[in-house]
This record gives sequence, structure tokens and C-alpha cells, in this order.
Amino acid sequence: MLSLFNDINPWIIGAGLNTILLAIVAIIPKKLLTPAGIFHAWLLGVIIWGILGWPGYLVVGFYFIVGSGVTRIGMAQKEAAGIAEKRSGARGPENVWGSALIAALCAVGVLVVPDLKFLLCLGYVASFSTKLSDTTASEVGKAYGKSTFLITTLQPVARGTEGAVSLEGTLAGIVGSVAIALIGWSVNLIDVLGIIFCIIAAFIATNLESVIGATLQSKYTWLTNEVVNIFNTLIGAVVAIILALTWQVIFV
Repeated sequence: MLSLFNDINPWIIGAGLNTILLAIVAIIPKKLLTPAGIFHAWLLGVIIWGILGWPGYLVVGFYFIVGSGVTRIGMAQKEAAGIAEKRSGARGPENVWGSALIAALCAVGVLVVPDLKFLLCLGYVASFSTKLSDTTASEVGKAYGKSTFLITTLQPVARGTEGAVSLEGTLAGIVGSVAIALIGWSVNLIDVLGIIFCIIAAFIATNLESVIGATLQSKYTWLTNEVVNIFNTLIGAVVAIILALTWQVIFV
């Protein structure tokens, strides 16, 4: 009976904690999530706490808080230019899973294949490192990018153009990826090398996401921003895992 309680306990804690925190999110004046988004965020949070405990939860919580914050940088200016996130940045279900589906799958993988926990935790952190890098680069670039260029041609384009990059946004994106990687390391989800792998993976994935935006997104209606985000975080997780495996083969 005690063993059964120990197995269930993290899920009970996750459900209770998420209920409290998301109830607060629901009543604060600044709407960070839509009503449907709150339910899906609750489900995501329960999965993460139930499998990875508070370390995994801290990573996703940090992403949500910082990602929501940077989305509101220069909001009035971005709304006036027509390049702001819809609903003034309030996240719906599509945003929740676009950002966190790959991370959730990595967490479930830890439950199903515990022998791969090290690599899956690396993929988990790398996916959020990638997403925060992408979000930060995009939002800072749209608000403060002095010169924006299409990544495929380096031709000047307007802020907010799909596939556009700027120096300001790129540097901000790197800072975002470093921040998540350090959080993941501080709670022992990844090691020191994992920090480097996450940063490299996030940089590669974020730039490839810009290439997808510049070349494919306008051609296919199903390739929404949320779908692109899934590909983006998948690339980040996979690249980080490949880097770790390559390091082990060569140096271990």
C-alpha cells in the first residue's frame, strides 16, 4: 500500500499544485492563458510533475513565465504594426502543445524507457531551451530589431516577416537558450556538457525554424506557427541528443 501511495503521490501533488497556480493565473488582470489554454497547461503540468517532479516543473514554469514576459515586450508598438501575437499574447491550447509537446513526449519517454533518462532529460531541457530562444529572438527582434533580414537571402525585410532575423533578436535568443540550460543544469536534469549541447542545439534549431518560415510556411496552410514550433523544438531536442551521443562515442 505504501509503495502504491509513493507511486501516486507525485501525480496528486502535481494536480493540486497546478490547480492552485492556474487558478491564480485565471484571475490575474493580465491574461496569460485562455480558458482552454489553462486546462491544457494544467494537464501538461501534471504530466511533467508526475514524471520529472519539481526539477522538470521548474524548467517548464521558467519557460512559461519568461516566455510570457518577452511576448509583451513592446506590445503596443507590435500591435500597432500588426505583428503582435494574437490575443495580446494569451496562450491557447495550440500554443501550449506547440511549445511543449516534444518536452512532454521526452518526459513520457523517461517513464517508459528509464534507461534512457539522461538523454531524454537532455532532450526535454533542449526543447525548452530552443523554444525560449525562438520566442525571445522573435519578440525582441520585432520590438527592437534595427535591421531585419530574410535568413535565406539576407535581403532587408520588414520586422515580423516570416524567416526574418536581426542581430538584436539573435543575441536575445542565445541569452534565452542559456537561461533555460542553466536552470536545467541547476536542478540536475543535465550536466555541464548538457548546457553546451542545449545552447548549440537551440541556435541550430532556431535558425532552421527561420528557414522553414522563409521557404515553406507560406506555401502550406497546415504549416501554422504552432506546427512549426513543434518541428523547431523537435529539432532542438534531437540535435542535443545527437551531440551527446557523438561526444560519448568519441571521448568516452
